[in-house]
Amino acid sequence: MTSKKRGRLKNLTAGRPPTARKPNSISRKATKTLINSHHLLEKKKAQAIARGDREAESAIDNEIAAFGGIETYQLASLQGQRLDRGGDSSRVLMEWLKPVESAFHSSTNTRLRMLEVGALSTTNACSRSGIFDMERIDLNSQSDGILQQDFMKRPLPKGESERFDIISLSLVLNFVPDAMGRGAMLLRTLDFLKQFAVESSSDLHGLFPSLFMVLPAPCVTNSRYMNEVHLELIMTTLGYVKARSKITQKLVYYLWVRKSPVQSPLATFKKIELRSGHSRNNFAVVLRGLSG
Repeated sequence: MTSKKRGRLKNLTAGRPPTARKPNSISRKATKTLINSHHLLEKKKAQAIARGDREAESAIDNEIAAFGGIETYQLASLQGQRLDRGGDSSRVLMEWLKPVESAFHSSTNTRLRMLEVGALSTTNACSRSGIFDMERIDLNSQSDGILQQDFMKRPLPKGESERFDIISLSLVLNFVPDAMGRGAMLLRTLDFLKQFAVESSSDLHGLFPSLFMVLPAPCVTNSRYMNEVHLELIMTTLGYVKARSKITQKLVYYLWVRKSPVQSPLATFKKIELRSGHSRNNFAVVLRGLSG
C-alpha cells in the first residue's frame, strides 16, 4: 500500500508539486547548481543571438539540452516550491492580504483577476484562496491549468475587463537573460494591469492594482548594479509604490501597487555600478526612456 501511495505522488511532478516529501528528489545543492547553470546558459545564448553568432547559439542549445532542457529546470524549480524547502512563494502574498480578507468576501466584491507569469503549479496558495480568478501562463507549460505562452508576446487587452487586478512575477524577472529585457518586462506589466484608481473607499484600494514580485535575494542585496533604493527608483518611475516587502536569506518579496501614471517622459536607467567587489553578481534592470 505504501509503495502505491508514493507512486501516485511521484506522478504529480509534471505540474503539481505535492505537499508531502517525495522519496526521489533532487538535492538542494544539485537543484541550485542546475538552476544557476541554466540561467548562465540562457544569458550566454541571448548574447550570442545579439551578436548574430548562430554557431555559438547552436552550441549553447546543445549544452542546455545536455542539462535536460527547460523541463529539468522546471523540475528543479518545483523542488524549490516544496514545503520542506521554503515552499510556495505566494503564501507570503496571502499573509499580506489577511488584514483585508473580509473585503474579499463582501457581497459587494467579486473575485479579483490574477495573472501568474511563470506558473509552475495550479495548487499554490493564491490558487486555493478562493479570492482570485486565476490565469496562469508559462513558456513551457507542465499542466493543463497553465497556458503555454510568452508574456512578452501575449496579446494586449482589448479593454479594462481583460486587464488584471494583480500580476505575479515570482522568480521570473531574474530568468530574463538581459537587463534591457527585464526593464521591458516591468514596463509591459502596466499594459495588463487595471488602471489605478484616483480615489476609492474600498479597503482593497491600498493594495490593488498591483505587482507581486519575488527575486533571489542576491539580485538586490549583492548585485553590482542593483540595490533596494535603485529598484524603488525604477518602480516609482513606472508609477508603482512599494506597499509591502520582505527579505529573507534566499528571497526578496515585494508588493508594488500601481498608484500613478508612468513618468513622462520616461526616465532612462542605465547599468551603473552601485557596489564594487569581485563577489558581486551582475543582476541589473535597464529602462530606455526618451533621454536614453
